[in-house]
Amino acid sequence: MPISIQMPALSPTMEEGTLAKWLVKEGDTVSAGDIMAEIETDKATMEFEAVDEGVIAKISIAEGTEGVAVGTVIATLAEEGEDVSAAATSSGAAAPDPAPSAKAEVPVEQAAPASAPSPVAPAPSKAAPTGDRIVASPLAKRIAEDRGIDLGTITGSGPNGRIVKADLEGSKPAAAAPSAPSAAPAAPATAADTPDFGIPYEAEKLNNIRKVIARRLTEAKQTIPHIYLTVDVQLDKLLKLRSELNAALEPQEIKLSVNDLLIKALAKALLQVPKCNVSFAGDELRKYNRADISVAVAAPSGLITPIIVDAGSKSMSAISTEMKELAGKARDGKLQPHEYQGGTASLSNLGMFGIKQFDAVINPPQAMILAVGAGEKRPHVVDGALDVATVMSATGSFDHRAIDGADGAELMKVFKELVEAPLGLVA
Repeated sequence: MPISIQMPALSPTMEEGTLAKWLVKEGDTVSAGDIMAEIETDKATMEFEAVDEGVIAKISIAEGTEGVAVGTVIATLAEEGEDVSAAATSSGAAAPDPAPSAKAEVPVEQAAPASAPSPVAPAPSKAAPTGDRIVASPLAKRIAEDRGIDLGTITGSGPNGRIVKADLEGSKPAAAAPSAPSAAPAAPATAADTPDFGIPYEAEKLNNIRKVIARRLTEAKQTIPHIYLTVDVQLDKLLKLRSELNAALEPQEIKLSVNDLLIKALAKALLQVPKCNVSFAGDELRKYNRADISVAVAAPSGLITPIIVDAGSKSMSAISTEMKELAGKARDGKLQPHEYQGGTASLSNLGMFGIKQFDAVINPPQAMILAVGAGEKRPHVVDGALDVATVMSATGSFDHRAIDGADGAELMKVFKELVEAPLGLVA
């Protein structure tokens, strides 16, 4: 019996993705573990593996297709001994097996739902309400809410008249009732809304990752009351310790970066000031028992934050080795969801670009992020006398709903003390 290969859910929040590239073609024989495609999610580009053996009878979704809903049949696999032509003909049917026939390297609980729609949509029909409820995908509902569109006026092209994202293209907001207050947020700007003033330009379509970065950062600045606290930190003793540690670690081919030591310092500071190792969750404050540090990495597809789990209890050599591996995977788009989802606080370092000081945007649901600038020679008071020292500015951004200013100031004080007396990092 033909096996329908469905678009998987590669993260808990994924509703759709882009089928970036097919690595197989119709007629190819695949075995379990073979890489079949690359799928771009809202977080990363991930490889998609076969779990069954057979022949690719039909590819239903062309590579480069955006907005492919989770559960959509993207290809059909003919089992051994099965007629490939017959399997291709019957590929429009829903998969008989509720389990998806291919996988990415993600936790089992993130597999695509069994009730996912078929890619062959029925003829468009008016969205049929169930009682007073209009049938629409979660993504379509969110877009309609953001744009002020009345779903009752939309014709659904999905299964059973279900309204999907494509049905909202070109739809205009419903006219507001005269007596209703104008409380809805403004719709996101689109290319059509943005004048070009006759200036020559090239338009580059946003990938899913860049869209999510834009949405999350906008939400963070709109919904999180940020408070910023800056300290100047003397680095000379830290740099000396780093040099000594690297000489000792040279036989192991491990070379610590300044960032590795700062990850450790932030983690230890969070454990010493637990009031800052928290997140705001609406009607509760979540207090974490370990410090998982998300580290900002610039990847070709956009910013991503791989996580050093339990950084406070790890040696600096272990942090360094893990960070190099995660940064490489981030730049290659190979991070798995558990490697970038979570974290109790973040670290962003732009010192390598010569940036002296900056304010970073909090990465929700976290409640703080540390922005680190370049270490530079500055006049500085050392042992009560004016001298020249290597000084770095570090700015903490705190969610004021979860962290009071005094607690944030205490965290910055402890971080400064750990960096300036760095033997505490190896104790």
